[in-house]
Amino acid sequence: MHVAILTFQGFNELDSLIALGVLNRIKKADWRVSLCCPEPEVTSMNGVTVHAQSSLEEARDADAVIVGSGVRTREIAGDPALMHRLSLNPDRQLVAAQCSGTLLLAKLGLLGRVPACTDLTAKPWVEAAGVKVLNRPFVAHGNVATAGGCLASAYLAGWIIARLVGVEAAAAALRYVAPVGEKETFVANALKHIVAHLPALTSVSPHV
Repeated sequence: MHVAILTFQGFNELDSLIALGVLNRIKKADWRVSLCCPEPEVTSMNGVTVHAQSSLEEARDADAVIVGSGVRTREIAGDPALMHRLSLNPDRQLVAAQCSGTLLLAKLGLLGRVPACTDLTAKPWVEAAGVKVLNRPFVAHGNVATAGGCLASAYLAGWIIARLVGVEAAAAALRYVAPVGEKETFVANALKHIVAHLPALTSVSPHV
């Protein structure tokens, strides 16, 4: 299983790295999580440079993809060459977007007429793209999920784990990162959002 976290120049560290940390709580031989970038190195909105672990083209074959956010999302959305490299297909993979990453899903035509979540800054951009924005941290429709607010990235990661591995694995991963003294409350709240948007067979890969 490969989970690709699309991470562009100007990326938001919380959005990409919280998801990376939660997803890597799964310790399976065939489980791989990567920062998937358009270039060998990308620098965050606060000047943190990271090395790409996979290319955008590799995301086409990933089992799940998270489209991260950042300060250059509108610029990315207006770059035909870069957008052409984003070949995602919810029919055969889980596709999720964090905050302004929802704008990229809208521009790729992957949201259709379903409502989505995003952050408050990106809300008018997403609405201008024809998508209704919910005042919620997380929503999923089939194999497509969106989240709003940096810390909601844990919900996206938990949703992907629940879909690909199972709800118990998602709860364990979230419990590990939850604040001490608040673990049960944190996990219960996260699962409230995640489980409401799961199909009946939560441990089955979307490829099956």
